[in-house]
Amino acid sequence: MIKHIVMWKFKEGEHDSMLIFRDRLLALKGQIPEIRAMEVGINMNPSDRSFDAVLVSEFDSLEALKAYSTNPLHVEVSKFCKSIRTESHSVDYEF
Repeated sequence: MIKHIVMWKFKEGEHDSMLIFRDRLLALKGQIPEIRAMEVGINMNPSDRSFDAVLVSEFDSLEALKAYSTNPLHVEVSKFCKSIRTESHSVDYEF
């Protein structure tokens, strides 16, 4: 199994857009069969070190993660995210 984690910082004034992004991302769970599990959280304790939101998702294999990443539904949500974020970091690992 592969765990895929992404953290984002969003532009000032984009809180409502961040919530729309979260909802669109969560909707992918029922639309992209490679997703085994998915959580999206909004940070409750902002600080200089923290990020605004996080995705924690699980896939059966690296190939399944790649299929998710290139799925047109994910690409569309990703484009929206890029328009409202300032920074992102990710990690993928086997567990």
